[in-house]
Amino acid sequence: MDHFPQAWGRPRDDAYGPYNPSFLHPNGPKTHTKSPAVTGTSVVAVKFKDGVVIAADNLASYGSLARFTDVKRLRPFKSNTIIGFSGDVSDMQFIDRILLTEENEERYGSTGHSLNAQNIHKYLSKVMYRRRSEMNPLWNQILVAGFDGDNKPFLSSVDLLGTTFSSPSLATGFGAHLAQPLLRKLVEDENAVESITREQALSAVKECMKVLFYRDARSLDRYSIAVISREGGIELTEDERLEAQSWAFADRIKGYGVQVV
Repeated sequence: MDHFPQAWGRPRDDAYGPYNPSFLHPNGPKTHTKSPAVTGTSVVAVKFKDGVVIAADNLASYGSLARFTDVKRLRPFKSNTIIGFSGDVSDMQFIDRILLTEENEERYGSTGHSLNAQNIHKYLSKVMYRRRSEMNPLWNQILVAGFDGDNKPFLSSVDLLGTTFSSPSLATGFGAHLAQPLLRKLVEDENAVESITREQALSAVKECMKVLFYRDARSLDRYSIAVISREGGIELTEDERLEAQSWAFADRIKGYGVQVV
């Protein structure tokens, strides 16, 4: 009797002919993603004096179709970091598995070290740059929010090329055009962060999510929002809805509805 695991569940050779394992070794060309199929749009974040506020809507679009309306694009890492993803959802899930592996290694490791937001951002920048160098990029732009090694609010970005930068306020996707001007009115530079309260930051981010819903065809009125603070850690809400919506401004837009000359 053949006890080798390779033979388990195989048809009998004398009844069905020799087993052909060639389908396990495809000979076709190696393929890379040339353009993302299912994507998430903007992620918006801003610092305040005691932490960071970050938000992203729950929509994943299949091309121009608003297909999936319950995709959470904010991912907590332990109790001190939030990662926000825009771009390809399958690549986001791949990165999430990488982060889960790192989280488990840290949880069960014996080094005594703890990764902060700055460490996670550095790690993700190396992952993105390596994939870009292999000509097989991960089609995402990522915001990392939390605290650095000095326990100061940290907010930084990395894109599919491995390019990184930091700012008191950041936004990806359409938010880089529509939300950033609003956030920069609130926080012009790093010096202004110390005067911004949690309530001001929350109000500004919620207003940005409303503007994006009005103006971005790939956005949704349900979103996830997180506050990372020194005292409260991570406070993540994943099913917020836009409040006080009003489309009255649309009547003043040329080309909207019936035009009276």
